[in-house]
Amino acid sequence: MSIKITARSTDKPHEIAVDLLVVGVWAPSSPAKKSAKGALATLDAAMGGALSKVLEREEFAGKAEQQVAVHTAGRIAASKIVVLGLGSKDASDAAHLRTFAARAGRAANAERATSAVIVLPEGFESKLRPLAEGVELGAYRFTRHFTGDRKPKAELAEVVFASEHKFAADAKKQIEQGQGVGRGVNMARDLSNEPPNVIFPKSIADLATHEGKKHGFKVTVFDDKEIEKRGMLLLHAVGRGSSHGPRLVHMSYVPSGKAKKRLVFVGKGITFDSGGLSIKPAQGMGEMKHDMSGAANMVGLMVAVAAVKPDVEVHAIMACAENMPDGNAYRPGDIWGSLDGKTVEIINTDAEGRLVLADALTYAAGLEPDLLVDNATLTGACVVALGMTWSAFYVTNEDTRAKFASALKESGEQMWHMPLVDEYKDQLKSDCADLKHTGERWGGSITAGLFLREFIGKTKNWVHCDIAGPSAADRPSGWNVKGATGHGVLTFLSLIERSAK
Repeated sequence: MSIKITARSTDKPHEIAVDLLVVGVWAPSSPAKKSAKGALATLDAAMGGALSKVLEREEFAGKAEQQVAVHTAGRIAASKIVVLGLGSKDASDAAHLRTFAARAGRAANAERATSAVIVLPEGFESKLRPLAEGVELGAYRFTRHFTGDRKPKAELAEVVFASEHKFAADAKKQIEQGQGVGRGVNMARDLSNEPPNVIFPKSIADLATHEGKKHGFKVTVFDDKEIEKRGMLLLHAVGRGSSHGPRLVHMSYVPSGKAKKRLVFVGKGITFDSGGLSIKPAQGMGEMKHDMSGAANMVGLMVAVAAVKPDVEVHAIMACAENMPDGNAYRPGDIWGSLDGKTVEIINTDAEGRLVLADALTYAAGLEPDLLVDNATLTGACVVALGMTWSAFYVTNEDTRAKFASALKESGEQMWHMPLVDEYKDQLKSDCADLKHTGERWGGSITAGLFLREFIGKTKNWVHCDIAGPSAADRPSGWNVKGATGHGVLTFLSLIERSAK
Protein backbone atom coordinates (compact mmCIF):
# COMPACT_ATOMS: atom_id res chain seq x y z
CA MET A 1 0.00 0.00 0.00
CA SER A 2 1.34 3.45 -0.90
CA ILE A 3 1.39 6.20 1.73
CA LYS A 4 -0.29 9.51 0.93
CA ILE A 5 1.83 12.30 2.46
CA THR A 6 0.67 15.92 2.59
CA ALA A 7 1.71 19.09 4.42
CA ARG A 8 -0.68 21.33 6.37
CA SER A 9 -0.05 24.63 8.11
CA THR A 10 -2.02 24.69 11.37
CA ASP A 11 -1.58 25.67 15.00
CA LYS A 12 -4.19 23.09 16.03
CA PRO A 13 -2.83 19.69 14.90
CA HIS A 14 -4.82 18.04 17.69
CA GLU A 15 -8.01 18.80 15.78
CA ILE A 16 -7.03 16.58 12.83
CA ALA A 17 -8.84 13.24 13.08
CA VAL A 18 -6.18 10.50 12.81
CA ASP A 19 -5.18 7.33 14.62
CA LEU A 20 -1.87 8.72 15.82
CA LEU A 21 -0.31 12.11 16.50
CA VAL A 22 3.50 12.24 16.70
CA VAL A 23 5.41 15.20 18.08
CA GLY A 24 9.18 15.64 18.25
CA VAL A 25 10.76 17.45 21.20
CA TRP A 26 14.30 18.80 21.51
CA ALA A 27 16.47 18.21 24.55
CA PRO A 28 16.61 19.48 27.18
CA SER A 29 12.88 19.51 27.70
CA SER A 30 10.79 19.93 30.86
CA PRO A 31 7.21 19.47 29.66
CA ALA A 32 5.75 19.84 33.16
CA LYS A 33 6.80 23.50 33.41
CA LYS A 34 3.97 25.95 32.96
CA SER A 35 6.29 28.13 30.87
CA ALA A 36 6.58 25.46 28.19
CA LYS A 37 5.80 26.67 24.68
CA GLY A 38 5.24 25.23 21.23
CA ALA A 39 3.39 22.18 19.97
CA LEU A 40 3.91 20.15 23.14
CA ALA A 41 2.38 22.90 25.30
CA THR A 42 -0.56 23.19 22.90
CA LEU A 43 -1.16 19.45 23.08
CA ASP A 44 -0.84 19.41 26.84
CA ALA A 45 -3.43 22.18 27.14
CA ALA A 46 -5.79 20.27 24.85
CA MET A 47 -5.24 17.20 27.02
CA GLY A 48 -6.04 19.12 30.20
CA GLY A 49 -2.49 18.74 31.52
CA ALA A 50 -2.57 14.93 31.30
CA LEU A 51 0.25 14.77 28.75
CA SER A 52 2.79 16.63 30.87
CA LYS A 53 1.96 14.46 33.88
CA VAL A 54 2.74 11.28 31.93
CA LEU A 55 5.95 12.74 30.51
CA GLU A 56 7.06 13.85 33.96
CA ARG A 57 6.40 10.39 35.39
CA GLU A 58 8.38 8.81 32.54
CA GLU A 59 11.24 11.30 33.12
CA PHE A 60 11.02 12.40 29.51
CA ALA A 61 13.67 15.02 28.70
CA GLY A 62 13.76 15.03 24.91
CA LYS A 63 16.85 12.81 24.71
CA ALA A 64 17.47 11.00 21.45
CA GLU A 65 15.71 7.63 21.34
CA GLN A 66 13.32 8.53 24.20
CA GLN A 67 9.74 7.68 23.28
CA VAL A 68 6.51 7.92 25.24
CA ALA A 69 3.03 6.86 24.08
CA VAL A 70 -0.09 8.36 25.65
CA HIS A 71 -3.75 7.43 25.14
CA THR A 72 -5.86 10.53 24.55
CA ALA A 73 -9.13 9.14 25.98
CA GLY A 74 -11.04 11.23 23.43
CA ARG A 75 -9.66 14.58 24.62
CA ILE A 76 -8.30 15.34 21.13
CA ALA A 77 -9.15 14.08 17.64
CA ALA A 78 -6.21 11.62 17.52
CA SER A 79 -6.60 8.32 19.35
CA LYS A 80 -3.04 8.30 20.67
CA ILE A 81 -0.03 10.60 21.03
CA VAL A 82 3.59 9.50 20.68
CA VAL A 83 6.26 11.94 21.87
CA LEU A 84 9.74 11.39 20.41
CA GLY A 85 12.95 12.81 21.85
CA LEU A 86 15.07 14.53 19.21
CA GLY A 87 18.23 15.04 21.22
CA SER A 88 20.37 18.13 20.77
CA LYS A 89 18.94 20.91 18.61
CA ASP A 90 22.36 21.28 16.98
CA ALA A 91 21.80 17.95 15.22
CA SER A 92 19.25 18.82 12.55
CA ASP A 93 20.84 17.63 9.32
CA ALA A 94 19.07 15.47 6.72
CA ALA A 95 20.02 12.25 8.50
CA HIS A 96 18.52 13.53 11.76
CA LEU A 97 15.27 14.52 10.07
CA ARG A 98 15.10 11.21 8.23
CA THR A 99 15.58 9.32 11.50
CA PHE A 100 12.84 11.32 13.25
CA ALA A 101 10.33 10.59 10.50
CA ALA A 102 11.38 6.93 10.37
CA ARG A 103 10.78 6.57 14.09
CA ALA A 104 7.35 8.10 13.55
CA GLY A 105 6.67 5.55 10.81
CA ARG A 106 7.76 2.67 13.05
CA ALA A 107 5.58 4.03 15.87
CA ALA A 108 2.59 4.08 13.51
CA ASN A 109 3.18 0.42 12.69
CA ALA A 110 3.52 -0.47 16.37
CA GLU A 111 0.25 1.31 17.17
CA ARG A 112 -1.53 -0.24 14.16
CA ALA A 113 -2.28 3.23 12.85
CA THR A 114 -3.54 3.76 9.31
CA SER A 115 -3.30 7.56 9.59
CA ALA A 116 -0.94 9.88 11.41
CA VAL A 117 -0.09 13.53 11.95
CA ILE A 118 3.59 14.31 12.43
CA VAL A 119 4.00 17.68 14.15
CA LEU A 120 7.23 19.25 12.91
CA PRO A 121 9.59 21.27 15.10
CA GLU A 122 10.31 24.79 13.85
CA GLY A 123 12.63 24.76 10.84
CA PHE A 124 11.64 21.29 9.66
CA GLU A 125 8.86 22.66 7.44
CA SER A 126 11.44 23.66 4.78
CA LYS A 127 13.12 20.22 4.76
CA LEU A 128 10.36 17.86 3.70
CA ARG A 129 12.32 15.59 1.38
CA PRO A 130 14.32 13.75 4.09
CA LEU A 131 11.17 13.63 6.23
CA ALA A 132 9.23 11.95 3.42
CA GLU A 133 12.15 9.57 2.89
CA GLY A 134 12.06 8.73 6.59
CA VAL A 135 8.34 7.96 6.66
CA GLU A 136 8.72 5.51 3.77
CA LEU A 137 11.79 3.89 5.30
CA GLY A 138 10.45 3.65 8.85
CA ALA A 139 7.03 2.32 7.87
CA TYR A 140 8.59 -0.40 5.68
CA ARG A 141 7.77 -4.01 6.49
CA PHE A 142 8.48 -7.13 4.45
CA THR A 143 5.21 -9.03 4.83
CA ARG A 144 4.34 -10.37 1.38
CA HIS A 145 4.80 -14.01 2.39
CA PHE A 146 2.59 -13.80 5.50
CA THR A 147 -0.88 -15.34 5.36
CA GLY A 148 -3.86 -15.55 7.69
CA ASP A 149 -3.25 -14.15 11.15
CA ARG A 150 0.35 -13.27 10.29
CA LYS A 151 -0.77 -10.57 7.86
CA PRO A 152 -0.54 -7.05 9.34
CA LYS A 153 -3.90 -5.91 10.71
CA ALA A 154 -3.27 -2.33 9.58
CA GLU A 155 -0.94 -0.42 7.26
CA LEU A 156 -0.01 3.24 7.35
CA ALA A 157 -1.86 4.86 4.44
CA GLU A 158 -1.96 8.59 5.21
CA VAL A 159 0.49 11.01 6.86
CA VAL A 160 0.12 14.76 7.42
CA PHE A 161 3.16 16.89 8.18
CA ALA A 162 1.80 19.65 10.41
CA SER A 163 3.43 22.94 11.37
CA GLU A 164 2.22 26.29 12.65
CA HIS A 165 4.69 27.85 10.21
CA LYS A 166 4.34 28.21 6.45
CA PHE A 167 5.71 25.42 4.29
CA ALA A 168 8.12 26.00 1.41
CA ALA A 169 6.62 26.69 -2.02
CA ASP A 170 8.08 23.43 -3.34
CA ALA A 171 6.68 21.33 -0.47
CA LYS A 172 4.75 18.99 -2.78
CA LYS A 173 7.80 18.41 -4.99
CA GLN A 174 9.99 17.73 -1.96
CA ILE A 175 7.53 15.17 -0.65
CA GLU A 176 7.20 13.46 -4.03
CA GLN A 177 10.98 13.23 -4.43
CA GLY A 178 11.43 12.04 -0.85
CA GLN A 179 8.87 9.31 -1.29
CA GLY A 180 10.47 8.29 -4.59
CA VAL A 181 13.88 7.99 -2.91
CA GLY A 182 12.40 6.09 0.03
CA ARG A 183 10.65 3.69 -2.33
CA GLY A 184 13.94 3.14 -4.15
CA VAL A 185 15.67 2.11 -0.91
CA ASN A 186 12.68 -0.06 -0.04
CA MET A 187 12.92 -1.71 -3.45
CA ALA A 188 16.51 -2.68 -2.62
CA ARG A 189 15.29 -4.01 0.74
CA ASP A 190 12.52 -6.04 -0.91
CA LEU A 191 14.91 -7.71 -3.34
CA SER A 192 17.40 -8.61 -0.63
CA ASN A 193 14.71 -9.88 1.74
CA GLU A 194 13.13 -12.15 -0.87
CA PRO A 195 14.03 -15.85 -0.55
CA PRO A 196 16.43 -17.37 -3.10
CA ASN A 197 13.70 -19.46 -4.70
CA VAL A 198 12.05 -16.15 -5.69
CA ILE A 199 15.11 -14.05 -6.52
CA PHE A 200 17.68 -15.73 -8.79
CA PRO A 201 19.65 -14.27 -11.72
CA LYS A 202 16.87 -14.36 -14.30
CA SER A 203 14.13 -13.15 -11.94
CA ILE A 204 16.12 -10.16 -10.70
CA ALA A 205 16.95 -9.30 -14.32
CA ASP A 206 13.26 -9.53 -15.21
CA LEU A 207 12.33 -7.32 -12.27
CA ALA A 208 14.94 -4.72 -13.28
CA THR A 209 13.45 -4.72 -16.79
CA HIS A 210 9.98 -4.20 -15.34
CA GLU A 211 11.16 -1.29 -13.16
CA GLY A 212 12.94 0.26 -16.13
CA LYS A 213 9.72 0.31 -18.15
CA LYS A 214 7.81 1.68 -15.16
CA HIS A 215 10.25 4.46 -14.29
CA GLY A 216 11.76 5.29 -17.68
CA PHE A 217 15.32 3.97 -17.59
CA LYS A 218 16.85 1.61 -20.15
CA VAL A 219 17.69 -2.00 -19.26
CA THR A 220 19.91 -4.42 -21.19
CA VAL A 221 20.33 -8.04 -20.07
CA PHE A 222 23.04 -10.53 -21.09
CA ASP A 223 22.14 -14.19 -20.51
CA ASP A 224 24.67 -16.96 -19.82
CA LYS A 225 25.37 -17.56 -23.53
CA GLU A 226 26.00 -13.87 -24.18
CA ILE A 227 28.16 -13.63 -21.05
CA GLU A 228 30.35 -16.49 -22.28
CA LYS A 229 30.43 -15.14 -25.85
CA ARG A 230 31.62 -11.74 -24.64
CA GLY A 231 34.44 -13.28 -22.62
CA MET A 232 33.07 -12.67 -19.11
CA LEU A 233 34.49 -16.02 -18.10
CA LEU A 234 34.81 -15.31 -14.37
CA LEU A 235 31.11 -14.46 -14.10
CA HIS A 236 30.31 -17.49 -16.23
CA ALA A 237 32.49 -19.76 -14.04
CA VAL A 238 30.76 -18.75 -10.80
CA GLY A 239 27.34 -19.45 -12.30
CA ARG A 240 28.24 -22.87 -13.75
CA GLY A 241 27.13 -24.87 -10.70
CA SER A 242 23.52 -23.67 -10.71
CA SER A 243 20.50 -24.54 -12.82
CA HIS A 244 19.84 -20.79 -12.82
CA GLY A 245 22.30 -19.33 -15.32
CA PRO A 246 24.10 -16.03 -14.64
CA ARG A 247 22.98 -12.64 -15.90
CA LEU A 248 24.66 -9.29 -16.42
CA VAL A 249 22.18 -6.41 -16.20
CA HIS A 250 22.97 -2.90 -17.43
CA MET A 251 20.54 -0.14 -16.42
CA SER A 252 21.02 3.41 -17.69
CA TYR A 253 19.50 6.84 -17.15
CA VAL A 254 20.30 9.71 -19.51
CA PRO A 255 18.93 13.21 -18.71
CA SER A 256 16.94 15.14 -21.28
CA GLY A 257 19.60 17.86 -21.46
CA LYS A 258 23.37 17.59 -21.70
CA ALA A 259 24.74 15.36 -18.95
CA LYS A 260 27.27 17.07 -16.67
CA LYS A 261 28.99 13.81 -15.69
CA ARG A 262 28.80 10.07 -16.28
CA LEU A 263 28.70 7.95 -13.13
CA VAL A 264 28.74 4.16 -13.23
CA PHE A 265 27.78 1.89 -10.32
CA VAL A 266 28.31 -1.85 -10.05
CA GLY A 267 26.68 -4.32 -7.65
CA LYS A 268 27.49 -7.89 -6.67
CA GLY A 269 24.46 -10.08 -7.28
CA ILE A 270 25.09 -13.51 -5.78
CA THR A 271 21.44 -14.42 -5.34
CA PHE A 272 22.39 -17.31 -3.08
CA ASP A 273 25.84 -18.26 -1.87
CA SER A 274 26.29 -21.85 -0.75
CA GLY A 275 30.05 -21.37 -1.00
CA GLY A 276 30.16 -23.64 -4.04
CA LEU A 277 32.47 -26.64 -3.68
CA SER A 278 34.14 -24.80 -0.79
CA ILE A 279 30.77 -25.11 0.89
CA LYS A 280 29.78 -22.97 3.83
CA PRO A 281 28.75 -24.34 7.24
CA ALA A 282 24.99 -24.86 7.55
CA GLN A 283 24.74 -22.34 10.40
CA GLY A 284 23.89 -18.94 8.96
CA MET A 285 23.73 -20.15 5.34
CA GLY A 286 20.13 -18.96 5.11
CA GLU A 287 21.36 -15.38 5.46
CA MET A 288 23.22 -15.80 2.18
CA LYS A 289 20.06 -14.68 0.38
CA HIS A 290 21.40 -11.19 1.25
CA ASP A 291 24.59 -11.78 -0.76
CA MET A 292 22.96 -9.96 -3.66
CA SER A 293 22.43 -6.76 -1.64
CA GLY A 294 24.91 -4.86 -3.84
CA ALA A 295 22.87 -5.71 -6.94
CA ALA A 296 19.60 -4.96 -5.13
CA ASN A 297 21.03 -1.52 -4.38
CA MET A 298 21.50 -0.95 -8.10
CA VAL A 299 17.80 -1.42 -8.86
CA GLY A 300 16.86 0.72 -5.85
CA LEU A 301 19.31 3.42 -6.92
CA MET A 302 17.84 3.63 -10.41
CA VAL A 303 14.31 3.93 -9.01
CA ALA A 304 15.55 6.79 -6.81
CA VAL A 305 17.39 8.42 -9.73
CA ALA A 306 14.18 8.32 -11.76
CA ALA A 307 12.45 10.19 -8.92
CA VAL A 308 14.96 13.07 -8.67
CA LYS A 309 15.93 13.27 -12.39
CA PRO A 310 19.48 14.66 -12.01
CA ASP A 311 21.41 16.25 -14.89
CA VAL A 312 23.89 13.36 -14.73
CA GLU A 313 24.21 10.22 -16.82
CA VAL A 314 23.87 7.22 -14.50
CA HIS A 315 24.61 3.58 -15.26
CA ALA A 316 24.01 0.73 -12.82
CA ILE A 317 25.34 -2.75 -13.54
CA MET A 318 24.48 -6.00 -11.77
CA ALA A 319 26.64 -9.12 -12.02
CA CYS A 320 24.23 -11.89 -11.00
CA ALA A 321 24.92 -15.58 -10.36
CA GLU A 322 23.98 -18.33 -7.96
CA ASN A 323 26.98 -20.03 -6.35
CA MET A 324 26.09 -23.72 -6.15
CA PRO A 325 28.09 -26.99 -5.98
CA ASP A 326 26.89 -29.34 -8.72
CA GLY A 327 29.03 -31.47 -11.03
CA ASN A 328 29.63 -28.59 -13.43
CA ALA A 329 30.70 -26.14 -10.72
CA TYR A 330 34.02 -24.34 -10.90
CA ARG A 331 36.71 -25.76 -8.62
CA PRO A 332 39.63 -24.70 -6.46
CA GLY A 333 42.67 -25.00 -8.72
CA ASP A 334 40.80 -23.96 -11.89
CA ILE A 335 42.24 -21.19 -14.05
CA TRP A 336 39.79 -18.95 -15.85
CA GLY A 337 40.18 -16.04 -18.20
CA SER A 338 38.37 -12.73 -17.79
CA LEU A 339 36.85 -9.95 -19.86
CA ASP A 340 39.97 -7.91 -19.04
CA GLY A 341 42.17 -10.68 -20.48
CA LYS A 342 43.93 -11.58 -17.22
CA THR A 343 43.88 -15.20 -16.09
CA VAL A 344 42.85 -16.04 -12.54
CA GLU A 345 43.66 -19.08 -10.42
CA ILE A 346 40.75 -20.11 -8.21
CA ILE A 347 41.76 -20.68 -4.59
CA ASN A 348 38.41 -20.81 -2.78
CA THR A 349 35.03 -20.97 -4.50
CA ASP A 350 33.49 -19.15 -1.53
CA ALA A 351 35.34 -16.01 -2.62
CA GLU A 352 33.13 -15.73 -5.68
CA GLY A 353 31.97 -12.14 -5.31
CA ARG A 354 35.21 -10.58 -6.46
CA LEU A 355 35.16 -12.81 -9.55
CA VAL A 356 31.76 -11.66 -10.80
CA LEU A 357 32.67 -8.07 -9.95
CA ALA A 358 35.93 -8.31 -11.88
CA ASP A 359 34.15 -8.88 -15.19
CA ALA A 360 31.45 -6.33 -14.34
CA LEU A 361 34.08 -3.69 -13.48
CA THR A 362 35.89 -4.27 -16.77
CA TYR A 363 32.59 -3.86 -18.61
CA ALA A 364 31.82 -0.72 -16.58
CA ALA A 365 35.26 0.78 -17.22
CA GLY A 366 34.52 0.51 -20.94
CA LEU A 367 31.82 3.14 -20.46
CA GLU A 368 34.60 5.63 -19.59
CA PRO A 369 32.98 6.95 -16.41
CA ASP A 370 33.96 10.11 -14.59
CA LEU A 371 33.45 8.06 -11.43
CA LEU A 372 33.14 4.29 -10.99
CA VAL A 373 31.68 2.86 -7.77
CA ASP A 374 31.11 -0.76 -6.83
CA ASN A 375 29.36 -2.18 -3.78
CA ALA A 376 29.30 -5.72 -2.50
CA THR A 377 28.75 -7.91 0.54
CA LEU A 378 32.29 -9.01 -0.13
CA THR A 379 34.29 -10.12 2.92
CA GLY A 380 33.86 -11.39 6.45
CA ALA A 381 37.15 -9.64 7.13
CA CYS A 382 35.38 -6.30 6.79
CA VAL A 383 32.84 -7.33 9.42
CA VAL A 384 35.66 -8.37 11.74
CA ALA A 385 37.31 -4.98 11.24
CA LEU A 386 34.27 -2.68 11.46
CA GLY A 387 31.38 -4.68 12.92
CA MET A 388 27.83 -4.97 11.68
CA THR A 389 26.86 -1.29 11.39
CA TRP A 390 29.78 0.19 9.44
CA SER A 391 30.99 -0.63 5.95
CA ALA A 392 34.38 0.07 4.38
CA PHE A 393 35.26 2.09 1.33
CA TYR A 394 38.47 2.15 -0.70
CA VAL A 395 39.48 4.77 -3.28
CA THR A 396 42.13 5.39 -5.91
CA ASN A 397 42.96 8.99 -4.97
CA GLU A 398 42.42 11.71 -2.38
CA ASP A 399 40.07 13.81 -4.49
CA THR A 400 37.73 10.85 -4.90
CA ARG A 401 37.95 10.13 -1.17
CA ALA A 402 36.97 13.71 -0.33
CA LYS A 403 33.99 13.65 -2.71
CA PHE A 404 32.78 10.32 -1.37
CA ALA A 405 33.23 11.49 2.23
CA SER A 406 31.10 14.57 1.48
CA ALA A 407 28.36 12.36 0.07
CA LEU A 408 28.54 10.20 3.19
CA LYS A 409 28.18 13.22 5.44
CA GLU A 410 25.10 14.28 3.51
CA SER A 411 23.50 10.82 3.50
CA GLY A 412 24.32 9.96 7.11
CA GLU A 413 25.27 6.38 6.22
CA GLN A 414 28.19 4.86 8.09
CA MET A 415 31.27 3.96 6.03
CA TRP A 416 34.94 4.09 7.03
CA HIS A 417 37.82 4.87 4.68
CA MET A 418 40.27 1.94 4.44
CA PRO A 419 43.67 1.83 2.71
CA LEU A 420 44.66 -0.04 -0.43
CA VAL A 421 48.00 -1.29 0.90
CA ASP A 422 50.13 -1.95 -2.18
CA GLU A 423 52.63 -4.17 -0.35
CA TYR A 424 49.82 -6.71 0.12
CA LYS A 425 49.51 -7.06 -3.66
CA ASP A 426 52.19 -9.77 -3.66
CA GLN A 427 49.67 -12.03 -1.92
CA LEU A 428 47.74 -12.20 -5.19
CA LYS A 429 50.64 -13.58 -7.23
CA SER A 430 49.95 -17.01 -8.67
CA ASP A 431 52.50 -19.63 -9.72
CA CYS A 432 50.39 -20.67 -12.70
CA ALA A 433 48.20 -17.69 -13.72
CA ASP A 434 48.33 -13.91 -13.84
CA LEU A 435 46.57 -13.67 -10.47
CA LYS A 436 45.08 -15.75 -7.72
CA HIS A 437 41.89 -14.30 -6.34
CA THR A 438 42.50 -14.48 -2.59
CA GLY A 439 45.38 -13.59 -0.31
CA GLU A 440 46.18 -14.35 3.29
CA ARG A 441 43.58 -14.32 6.05
CA TRP A 442 44.74 -11.07 7.59
CA GLY A 443 43.72 -7.89 5.79
CA GLY A 444 41.28 -9.88 3.66
CA SER A 445 39.08 -6.91 2.83
CA ILE A 446 42.13 -5.00 1.59
CA THR A 447 43.42 -7.77 -0.67
CA ALA A 448 39.91 -8.19 -2.09
CA GLY A 449 39.97 -4.50 -2.99
CA LEU A 450 43.42 -4.85 -4.53
CA PHE A 451 42.16 -7.74 -6.65
CA LEU A 452 39.23 -5.67 -7.92
CA ARG A 453 41.53 -2.76 -8.74
CA GLU A 454 43.22 -5.01 -11.32
CA PHE A 455 40.04 -4.85 -13.41
CA ILE A 456 39.17 -1.13 -13.55
CA GLY A 457 41.34 -0.50 -16.61
CA LYS A 458 42.24 3.17 -17.12
CA THR A 459 39.56 4.43 -14.73
CA LYS A 460 41.08 7.13 -12.54
CA ASN A 461 38.32 7.68 -10.00
CA TRP A 462 37.11 4.45 -8.39
CA VAL A 463 35.40 3.64 -5.09
CA HIS A 464 34.98 0.12 -3.75
CA CYS A 465 32.42 -0.34 -0.93
CA ASP A 466 32.48 -3.52 1.16
CA ILE A 467 29.00 -3.50 2.72
CA ALA A 468 29.06 -6.98 4.27
CA GLY A 469 28.08 -5.82 7.78
CA PRO A 470 25.27 -3.25 7.47
CA SER A 471 23.54 -4.71 4.40
CA ALA A 472 21.13 -6.38 6.86
CA ALA A 473 20.26 -5.57 10.46
CA ASP A 474 19.06 -7.72 13.35
CA ARG A 475 17.19 -4.84 15.01
CA PRO A 476 15.72 -1.43 14.04
CA SER A 477 18.05 1.55 14.30
CA GLY A 478 17.88 5.05 12.85
CA TRP A 479 15.89 4.76 9.62
CA ASN A 480 16.73 1.08 9.23
CA VAL A 481 14.35 -1.71 10.09
CA LYS A 482 15.13 -5.34 10.89
CA GLY A 483 16.27 -7.25 7.80
CA ALA A 484 17.72 -5.82 4.60
CA THR A 485 18.62 -2.13 4.87
CA GLY A 486 19.45 -0.83 1.39
CA HIS A 487 22.67 0.52 2.91
CA GLY A 488 24.57 2.52 0.29
CA VAL A 489 21.72 3.76 -1.90
CA LEU A 490 21.42 7.14 -0.15
CA THR A 491 25.16 7.79 -0.41
CA PHE A 492 25.30 6.84 -4.08
CA LEU A 493 22.33 9.11 -4.79
CA SER A 494 24.07 11.94 -2.92
CA LEU A 495 27.15 11.42 -5.11
CA ILE A 496 24.98 11.67 -8.21
CA GLU A 497 23.14 14.79 -7.12
CA ARG A 498 26.34 16.51 -5.99
CA SER A 499 27.86 15.75 -9.41
CA ALA A 500 24.95 17.57 -11.04
CA LYS A 501 25.72 20.85 -9.25
